[in-house]
Amino acid sequence: MHKTYFIYLAIMVISTYLIRVVPFVLIKHQIENRFIRSFLHYIPYAVLTAMTIPAIFTATASIISAIIGFVTAVLLALKGKSLTTVALVSCIAVYISELIISLI
Repeated sequence: MHKTYFIYLAIMVISTYLIRVVPFVLIKHQIENRFIRSFLHYIPYAVLTAMTIPAIFTATASIISAIIGFVTAVLLALKGKSLTTVALVSCIAVYISELIISLI
């Protein structure tokens, strides 16, 4: 496996775990401020997205297949499909597009 995978995994763990644990350790009462609550809720998703999007476009042999997989994932997510369905169908879309591109 690539070393960068483990670096990304460590950053994801730190960003999701620490951001959610630190407030519980440091603050004994419930946070009332809506901005801080919203910030703490959305930071893990923002960090994960910032790490995932660039990797999508460099993970395949062709930028075309990466775009096809990305668009497939976005469309399925917008239709409310489950994470498993989105990931599986997107991988299949990339695989099929890579096969077609290799034949051309």
